[in-house]
Amino acid sequence: MDTHLVHLGRMPYREAWDLQRATGSAVERGVLPDTILLVEHPPVYTVGRGARGSLQNLLWDEDKRQSEGIELHMVDRGGDITYHGPGQLVGYPILDLRRHGQDIHGYLRALEEAVMRTLARFGIDSERMAPHTGVFVGSDKIAAIGVKAANWVTQHGFALNVDPCLRHFTGIIPCGLGDKGVTSMARVLERPIALSEAMPVVEQELGAVFGFRYRPLDVDALRAAISGAESAPHKPFGGLRVPLPTGEARKESGPEQDIEVTAAAATEAS
Repeated sequence: MDTHLVHLGRMPYREAWDLQRATGSAVERGVLPDTILLVEHPPVYTVGRGARGSLQNLLWDEDKRQSEGIELHMVDRGGDITYHGPGQLVGYPILDLRRHGQDIHGYLRALEEAVMRTLARFGIDSERMAPHTGVFVGSDKIAAIGVKAANWVTQHGFALNVDPCLRHFTGIIPCGLGDKGVTSMARVLERPIALSEAMPVVEQELGAVFGFRYRPLDVDALRAAISGAESAPHKPFGGLRVPLPTGEARKESGPEQDIEVTAAAATEAS
């Protein structure tokens, strides 16, 4: 299915979050197709609703964060605290899940599948680690996943550690998992690796898992499309429901910490 693919470059977190929400509104109203935003953020810690308002997993105080140039944002995704920064590829799929099996947990497994396929193409063995969401190399997390779904339209997404500053992860207990470490593609491969090397592979594997046909769009064109969509009439959903190929997906049925679900989607989890 046709899907906008937008490279945002390096963009501050708040600006990208605002763009996510505006895109999500247009996708929900049916006036934009599914849209993938790929971005690299300046250093930032984000705290999801799974933390229930607590900052107990934030270890660095404000003075230390300022000296390191790290912002802090409370956000509306599921999950606890995580880090984004240069050298990390962040993907925000803005998808209407009514086209993709209408299954929140299946969606998470599909994101994991796309990341695992990407890593395999670089010769990196990775795995899921139930009951946690994300992708691991041994006991170290290499990709974090946390999403929001409102009326079946997703926001937030995944963060793949390509070659970020791993020291910045020591300022938090990532995802609240004190017994797990953090790693990167560069550390595993024992060589530098640029986002430009990993990004095309991520795009290909996301396309393979979800059945995307990409229509590249630059950020200015996306903003113009969103502006035009604000006055467009709502289009009722009429698309096909495509099941998600999730490989050896977990089959849990309960709510999951890394999902924040609102309105007409599924059981709320935070």
